[in-house]
Amino acid sequence: MPTPREQREQLEDQILSPRAAKSAHSRGRERPEEPCRIRPAFQRDRDRIVHCKAFRRLSDKTQVFIAAEGDHYRTRLTHTLEVAQIGRTIARALRLNEDLTEAIALAHDLGHTPFGHAGEAALDAAYRKYDPAAGFHHAEQSLRVVEVLEKDGQGLNLTWEVRDGIRNHSKGMEDFPRDRTAGPATLEAWVVLFSDRIAYINHDIDDALRAGLITAEMLPPACLTALGRTHGQRITTMVTDVVSHSQEADVAMGEEVTEATNCLKDFLYANVYQRPGLAGENVRVERTIHSLFDLYMERPEEFPGGSEAARGGVRALARAVCDHLAGMTDRFASQQLAAHFLPRPWREHP
Repeated sequence: MPTPREQREQLEDQILSPRAAKSAHSRGRERPEEPCRIRPAFQRDRDRIVHCKAFRRLSDKTQVFIAAEGDHYRTRLTHTLEVAQIGRTIARALRLNEDLTEAIALAHDLGHTPFGHAGEAALDAAYRKYDPAAGFHHAEQSLRVVEVLEKDGQGLNLTWEVRDGIRNHSKGMEDFPRDRTAGPATLEAWVVLFSDRIAYINHDIDDALRAGLITAEMLPPACLTALGRTHGQRITTMVTDVVSHSQEADVAMGEEVTEATNCLKDFLYANVYQRPGLAGENVRVERTIHSLFDLYMERPEEFPGGSEAARGGVRALARAVCDHLAGMTDRFASQQLAAHFLPRPWREHP
């Protein structure tokens, strides 16, 4: 009698689109493993990601608003969950592999630094001081997390398809449509790429309105006409448009919705991510990251594995320091800065 995994794999062949990635036909893992009796390969990957330490740390990593005091601002974890939800909705409508889509979505930001994109820029600069040929990018670090850093250096040994999606999810300020020759290999990964932008554009507008950084009247009128005037309307329009324009070949948006989506992305960069008055906050983030990087390079015994990494020379130590800092939450990085650089209160002895 077929195992539950084999039954699920047979069901995938029957109900998924011919364009979908099938679990039974994965390109496999770097280290061969005995298949699970219950779970197909991509579901097994999803479960490993949810249970890993890097995933739990996302709950205390900045999405956009550093040290936000309100209860309702997004964190890197809630962003990740919103991407996964949107991704599964699109994948199901297109009869693509939901497990693969969700696995990529849940892992795509595992390598993000504390303090959001300001932390990423600061860590990149600090790392290059000690190894000019190196550099930091969160998509590459997310891949490094699942391939090398998790499970005490063993990595999670995920399938090729999930790792490809993680590697190719990042868009930066690039407009849609993206260059198809340089993107991910599966349609499921393309779904995550679109879902990531749909999620962050809409939830960052929501958070920026809540923070008083922008007003509803500031949002470009043409974008609201094309996409909708409420948070839910805009997400529904974008998701519906992707589904309707992705029935035949590539995952895509229609021209009108693409233009409006790019317009909102540019609006956010100008008015939220790179807004006037942000320089002071970025300087504090930069000082935090650089101070800790310099400290650990000078005193590698201050972080786990530092002394061993130092025996490999400056480049090996800088790589280890970069990994250590990238894995920190906002709270832990702030605690480390205070512990090493702020004077401690004097306590009387009885």
